[in-house]
Amino acid sequence: MVSFDEAIDIIRSAVRPLGTERIAVDEAGGRVLAAPVIAAIDSPRADVSAMDGYAIRSDDLGEYPVSLNLVGQSLPGKAWDGSVESGTCVRIFTGAPLPAGADRIVIQESIRREGDTAFIDTDPGSAAWVRRRGKDFRSGDELLAAGRLLDPAALIAAAGADAAAVEVFARPRLALLTTGDELVDPGQARTSPLGVPDSAALGVAALARQWGADIVARTRLPDKLDAMKAAAADALASAELVVVIGGASVGERDFAKRMFEPLGLDLLFPKVSIRPGKPAWFGRIGDKLVLGLPGNPTSALVTARLLLASLLAAMQGRPPEAALGWEPARLGTPLPACDQRETFHRASRAAGEVAPLGFQESHAQKALADADVLIRQTANSAAVAAGEVVQVLRL
Repeated sequence: MVSFDEAIDIIRSAVRPLGTERIAVDEAGGRVLAAPVIAAIDSPRADVSAMDGYAIRSDDLGEYPVSLNLVGQSLPGKAWDGSVESGTCVRIFTGAPLPAGADRIVIQESIRREGDTAFIDTDPGSAAWVRRRGKDFRSGDELLAAGRLLDPAALIAAAGADAAAVEVFARPRLALLTTGDELVDPGQARTSPLGVPDSAALGVAALARQWGADIVARTRLPDKLDAMKAAAADALASAELVVVIGGASVGERDFAKRMFEPLGLDLLFPKVSIRPGKPAWFGRIGDKLVLGLPGNPTSALVTARLLLASLLAAMQGRPPEAALGWEPARLGTPLPACDQRETFHRASRAAGEVAPLGFQESHAQKALADADVLIRQTANSAAVAAGEVVQVLRL
């Protein structure tokens, strides 16, 4: 059995990115850059106005009121092609190129207009209201580094760099297997006195997609070893990563590891010293990876958030820690001392504090939905009083 930090180190050592592909930037949301984005243009493309107003020469200001003849208009994407001479001005709009001869903008609120004459009655202030060419970035600048997740802000930068396509890491193909004779489709449990909705599979699949996986197969298996062995072979043939929910403990019908043994399973860790999620395990078969998660819904989702998200990050060119954004938070209610298993308490955040939920059982489903963070409590640590700072991870 390994500690949580040891499990992350093993994932880091075992996982390599799968390869790269070039895709259109408008299809790249949520992907990870495999090559930097280099600006192909300056931004702004020219000196442009930061406000609606009038482009003038600063030399025309001084003694007020000032009257200027309006000689043209500059619009975004349609510059005025003349020159602003002394005693003249050009109507200009936000984002429009600054005409030749002008060196500042007087905002429209400071202008009194009468026909084609603009009057400036008082000093408009020192602000020039001009965005200089290349102030944001210049052609040839690296805007986004390899390994950057293309979140909405990064997509704006990539598109602003005039990148039509980007090089990204391939998305891992994931086959999801769930085990248990009692499991049925949601909506069908009411038809059988012992049926249990297969809820963990839905949550784990959603989390895997959130972290970049392409779910290529979802299969529910009976607790029959021969059928499970055949399903394991099929899953490995279709995916780079197989995730198994359930069958990870030591009962007579817990076959999750055994179903992969004939295929050459190299077990990298058999258990993790955490609560919930001790039965989680990880291995490889050739160049394929297998992650086993506990069957109880809370245990399955918590270990998926901790281990599967880290694994998927590493398969897409990011460090496992990219999925583990621990944040400090003030504890609203106390925590008892922790035993030898590191504990991840389901908790809710409100009014600047986090409070562990009262129901922490591994089979919890409603309580899981009420949680929005995990509180990390290290192994063998003392009780934590209300008001102390703890580390939390967003679920």
